[in-house]
Amino acid sequence: MTDHLLTASGLTKDFRGFTAVKQVDLSVERGTVHALVGPNGAGKTTLFNLLTGFLTPTSGTITFDGKDITGLQPENIAHLGIARSFQITSLFDNMTALEHLELALASPTGLGLKFWRSERSLEQFHGRALELLDQVGMADHATREVGQFAYGQKRAVELALALALDPQLLLLDEPTAGMGIDDVDRTIELIIRIAAGRTIVFVDHNMHVVGSLANRVTVLQQGQILVEGSYEEVRQDEKVITAYLGQAHA
Repeated sequence: MTDHLLTASGLTKDFRGFTAVKQVDLSVERGTVHALVGPNGAGKTTLFNLLTGFLTPTSGTITFDGKDITGLQPENIAHLGIARSFQITSLFDNMTALEHLELALASPTGLGLKFWRSERSLEQFHGRALELLDQVGMADHATREVGQFAYGQKRAVELALALALDPQLLLLDEPTAGMGIDDVDRTIELIIRIAAGRTIVFVDHNMHVVGSLANRVTVLQQGQILVEGSYEEVRQDEKVITAYLGQAHA
């Protein structure tokens, strides 16, 4: 029997008469990389926000690792083992990469809120912070302020921050948005590395990224699932070619 880590059943979100997500049934198999794609306005971001607690569904249920997480707040969902990165970077330019990671590691202990009292309180997280930066190829830049980083390097630090939660499930919102070709390829390689032993769900418009990473692809259109399958199955589906891929490869 297939082991599904994350499932959504009949998931619907209405905004004052507009249905952004309608009766979505989604199953994400443990240990896989699952892509959500579709044209602009398809409901991808809304679905992502529902899965991570940033929106509350109008109806339907969400289950993670056998637990009903429908309507839980984002911080409570994160404590269960779900981490998320955002499309827009949200780092502090005057802090180093290492300081970002130390604070992220300290946060669950309560020390993160008291970091100004003593820098020594964060020293216990120094080693693990360096390990995480090394995982994303940023250990050599640990003591540099992130304001000096190129865009791709900032996204790598954000991935390290998500990994600091040691998540079972990692959700990535447009991980290659705004990147040049070289950064896109490096990010693909990075996600492949960090996917080992984890489950990943991501949204991306770049079909090269989707084809390189995804074990399974869900295509959304007008808030509903249009097609689901492997990348090869999806890209050859006439409905998808008409709705999305045909436009992307035109």
